[in-house]
Amino acid sequence: MTTTTLDRPATQGAPRGAAIRQSRPFPLVRHSAALTKRSLIKTWRTPEALIDVTLQPIIFLAIFVTIFGNAVAGSTGSYLQFLLPGILAQTIAQGAIAIGVNLNTDLSKGIFDRFKSLPIPRSAPLLGAVLGDVVRYVIVAVVTILTGYAMGFRIETSPLEAVAGCLLAVLFAVCLSWVSVWVGMLVRTSGAVQGVMFLIVMPLSFGSNVFVRTDDLPGWMRGFVNVNPLTHLVDSMRGLFLGTPVGSHVWWTLAWCVGLVAVFMPLALRAYRRKV
Repeated sequence: MTTTTLDRPATQGAPRGAAIRQSRPFPLVRHSAALTKRSLIKTWRTPEALIDVTLQPIIFLAIFVTIFGNAVAGSTGSYLQFLLPGILAQTIAQGAIAIGVNLNTDLSKGIFDRFKSLPIPRSAPLLGAVLGDVVRYVIVAVVTILTGYAMGFRIETSPLEAVAGCLLAVLFAVCLSWVSVWVGMLVRTSGAVQGVMFLIVMPLSFGSNVFVRTDDLPGWMRGFVNVNPLTHLVDSMRGLFLGTPVGSHVWWTLAWCVGLVAVFMPLALRAYRRKV
């Protein structure tokens, strides 16, 4: 009598999640993309969550140009040309606060406990949330530029340079959002996330050249202003929008982006793993 032995498939007997991960390549990319789609659907269904990135740049431009235009630059038109890149940088940096608040809220509702039970990489929910927030930053850039044009702002460089300036601002916001994600994983309430992040973003906004030139600031403040990442971003955008000297500001902005991701992304992932 001859006995025939059939070999089992390599995945038989392995956990179902492991089999799924083996059957398809790049699970982190696929699952992050799926969770990015979830984040976009959530934003689409709650448009009121976009108030900070739609109305805020309009209000800031109208208030600051009207009130301070003549006092700072001698005319509202000149000040608008100077101010708009700064308002874009400030608003897009403040827009990065929301992701930490939203993730903290999801944690309190137990949504991440459901993600933990799924056969997906542990970091996919955070990556998906960060990538999904890109649409908010693009909206900030579009609304700010359109509002500026309605008020009289004009880009004085090529369209390619203008797009590069907006993309640089979006990239900076994505990298800065990892700070917000880290804070959202650490503190216990969404209100605390907002409070901590405002304490970080507001000094960066007002301790920069967003509203006035660096030379017009007090001497004791200039040291901080010169190393402020928002200063480098604003000078980069002014150069790409208005044709002013860019110098090394673009490279400094990119260096800050790399530094923010290198430091705060691992911290956020570590805090997330401890949390869930």
